[in-house]
Amino acid sequence: MSIDHRNGADSAGGSGAASKPADGHVLEYQSGFGNQFATEALPGALPQGRNSPQRAAYGLYAELLSGTAFTAPRDRNLRTWLYRMRPSAMHGPFKRIDDRNWRSAPFHEAETPANRLRWSPWPMPAEPTDFIDGMTTIAGNGDVRAHSGVAAHVYAANQSMENRYFVNSDGELLIVPQLGALLVHTEMGRLRADPGEILVLPRGVRFRVELCDGSARGYVCENYGAPFRLPELGPIGSNGLANPRDFLAPVAAFESGAGRVSIVNKFLGRLWEGEQSHSPLDVVAWHGNLTPYKYDLARFMVIGTISFDHPDPSIYTVLTSGTDTPGVANCDFVIFPPRWLVAQDTFRPPWFHRNVMSELMGLVRGAYDGKAEGFVPGGISLHNCMLPHGPDAATFQKASTAELKPQLVEDTLAFMFESRHAFELTPAALTADNLQDDYDDAWKGFPGASPAGSQGS
Repeated sequence: MSIDHRNGADSAGGSGAASKPADGHVLEYQSGFGNQFATEALPGALPQGRNSPQRAAYGLYAELLSGTAFTAPRDRNLRTWLYRMRPSAMHGPFKRIDDRNWRSAPFHEAETPANRLRWSPWPMPAEPTDFIDGMTTIAGNGDVRAHSGVAAHVYAANQSMENRYFVNSDGELLIVPQLGALLVHTEMGRLRADPGEILVLPRGVRFRVELCDGSARGYVCENYGAPFRLPELGPIGSNGLANPRDFLAPVAAFESGAGRVSIVNKFLGRLWEGEQSHSPLDVVAWHGNLTPYKYDLARFMVIGTISFDHPDPSIYTVLTSGTDTPGVANCDFVIFPPRWLVAQDTFRPPWFHRNVMSELMGLVRGAYDGKAEGFVPGGISLHNCMLPHGPDAATFQKASTAELKPQLVEDTLAFMFESRHAFELTPAALTADNLQDDYDDAWKGFPGASPAGSQGS
């Protein structure tokens, strides 16, 4: 029912990057994290010198989308002005629909065991299933009503969203594709995310998902708290980790035409659906710093030791959602990408540890250097607050006796959603056929130490 219009250049004057072709078009992007972007799909559509003129060009409607409170500090304030064909308020009432496998905090449907847990990959659906219906909530924490905490989901889909759109009023979505590329049409334009890339969709932005390869699977962090931002670098200095210029925002594009469409709204943990007679993606121009964005994880500049030991995994943080307590995250998005290991007299895999922070991990490709087997692409592991974990026996034995020459860890990409709040599980996760009931066996077979001359007690 729609025609997609786009401009062919980066109208913000930045270094606009191009993506892989999609639907015969090369997508254009604006580069930079948190920039004040400006872009228009038709010449003169973007007002100059003011945000809300008495009469906008082409008869467009000016509309403000605020991602933070009006009075948030300037360096944290997020907002974008949209110039659209119809106000977004032009829709009918929303009605409750089945939540399917979506769940939201607080999570009180099931008792979360004090165990380390691991799942094999989620199976692909047998019936036609789009991005919305293919979502399964695994775990989460906090309270969606208090804008605190996160939820971790997996999606498995084999059908594009046709004349169906989604808006999440509860939080922003960080999408980690694991299998199959996604072409995401948003109010601000289009973005393509392949496995190895991530995509962040702000709270309140309407979008639909098209599957580029016929089917897709991946992970989603639904962030109820403060929007993700780049972490502070501290003693690292001004360079390293994720560089701002490598984040890409879309250029303006819009859908026109008439026809019935539905919008699914996730609001206070429930799914609601409404209808309207036009696409909600009818924004012809926009300017601001609240925008969807994508990032290629291969561009992450890894920091590590060149002497002995290895630093805390916080050095692998790509994005962070902060809290009122400095240095304590609502959620950190952490990756373990290909890298060189050169530390001397050092046990190189992750050490045995117990953390106050809780860790939910996924694997995009390859193998994870902390486990010899059992953790495969598409799988998940959960190590909650203060539960001991670390390398399995096979990994420990191999790393303890290996020759400590420079080692390239390649063909791997693992990630972690790390949170100050413990993750509570959903019934769907606890009863899943792919839950591994033998995960504790990973820590069997460690021989007891025999310190010379020790006395038993």
